[in-house]
Amino acid sequence: MSRPVNPVSHRRGHRRGWIWTAVAGLACTLSLSSPADAGPSDTGLGKAIDTILSDAHLDGGAASVVIADATTGERLYRHDAADRLMPASNTKLPTSVAAMALLGPDHRYTTDVLATGARRGSTLHGDLYLRGSGDPTMLAADYERLAADLAASGIDGVTGRLVADDTRFDDQRLGRSWAADDESSYYSAQISALTLAPDTDYDAGTVVVEAAPGARPGDRPRVKLTPPNDYVRLDIRATTVEAGRPDTLTVERRHGTNTITVSGDIPLGTNATKEWISVWEPTGYAAAVFADALADHGVRVTGSPRLGRATPPGARTLASHRSMPLKELMHPFMKLSNNMHAEALTKTIGHRASGRGTWDAGLAAISGYLAKEGVRTGSVRQVDGSGLSRMNLFPAEELATLLLSVRDAPWYADWKASLPVACAPDRAVGGTLRSRMCSTPAALNARAKTGSLTGASALSGYVTDAGGRELVFSVVLNNYLASSVKNIEDAIVVTLASSNTAKGTFTTARPPGTRTAEPDAVLECSWRKPARC
Repeated sequence: MSRPVNPVSHRRGHRRGWIWTAVAGLACTLSLSSPADAGPSDTGLGKAIDTILSDAHLDGGAASVVIADATTGERLYRHDAADRLMPASNTKLPTSVAAMALLGPDHRYTTDVLATGARRGSTLHGDLYLRGSGDPTMLAADYERLAADLAASGIDGVTGRLVADDTRFDDQRLGRSWAADDESSYYSAQISALTLAPDTDYDAGTVVVEAAPGARPGDRPRVKLTPPNDYVRLDIRATTVEAGRPDTLTVERRHGTNTITVSGDIPLGTNATKEWISVWEPTGYAAAVFADALADHGVRVTGSPRLGRATPPGARTLASHRSMPLKELMHPFMKLSNNMHAEALTKTIGHRASGRGTWDAGLAAISGYLAKEGVRTGSVRQVDGSGLSRMNLFPAEELATLLLSVRDAPWYADWKASLPVACAPDRAVGGTLRSRMCSTPAALNARAKTGSLTGASALSGYVTDAGGRELVFSVVLNNYLASSVKNIEDAIVVTLASSNTAKGTFTTARPPGTRTAEPDAVLECSWRKPARC
């Protein structure tokens, strides 16, 4: 139920979204008294939002909702605001703001090539070290440039081995309570301080497998691996079948291995199937791709790579790569809800705060930062950086408090720009909101972080109402059986964008019926490749 609260200072203490038709066809306009006094029986903001939350798709579910004035922090509406619910990817809100505050918007990762041995002529005696600091945006092209720089220095031989130094982070690769059946999925990839992404979505620790039909029925499909490497082995069991037959092609990695099996049927004339698959042990993956790049540039290294050894003190740097600054990394991270970025940042925060690149150290530092921002950390549980774990619990009240509190931070503008923008068609701008709330006053207005898991959905951010008043909102929905409740979230935000909350005139958007064919609505749309959100 909604209930009045006293004004407080803001510094106190998967798949496609819904394309809306014109608000005029969905709304009714209400004239009311002070929204701050709205209650369950009032014809005010309380009644408008309560009506939306009574939608049948949320029957038997739970909702924690807070709406506040962004400038004053005054709570305009609260519904079970203190209830702890799974926030899904809204967990990235505390992770991202803590990263900006504790690492700084100009923080850059470095990946270095180092040596301790003597150089005689064009030969380097001893081992060659590849040291990572956690950069989740390293591409094969970046490793190629490191190899080119080494070759350009005149080195063409190494008498020792290539040593992959991933010791900036610990060796715990998967987060707490992550689902076992997600293990080969790219959105649940293993975390390492030395890793590799296949493309500029920067899905660290993954490869792209693309399978196209063969020339005739009975042929094996044509399968391409990006980036090309021998670290992953393809086991192709699939068959090309006649046009019109069902497409049953599947691509999966076997547990504990880097064998990726391509099986099933792919009909003639169909488009290629493209899957992003996580690798087993990303440190070895990065080392293998770098070793290939060295060979391509004429640098011979004796022996196979050795993993997980620290670079000795006093090693000299031979080549180095610096990542984009954090304020730029925030965009692929938040726009596309990139889980691996969240976890790399969490461990990076831990290393910065305590010298330990672990989840425990990073989460402790994040919690300490949240407490300084007025979040009641005793009311939340955060066990990873991304929200992939179902053990995370956040009340909407604490998410709203955080959104209010960071508005005066010096990096706030850069961070806010990383939030997805409703109905912005460019994926780099709209991200996971790019097809939601179109043809409404919330389009190109609302900026918010999405979140989706089975039975858990969330949307928290900022929107400007019809009177020019900026509002903060947090909507966390759990325990529903519908395939998606995104329409309910959108209806709340469209109502806010359509209304003049200061004058007390509200336009209540009605949620359209939920589509039934939404089998992947349980995940962030960006977690289904190719992204169609």
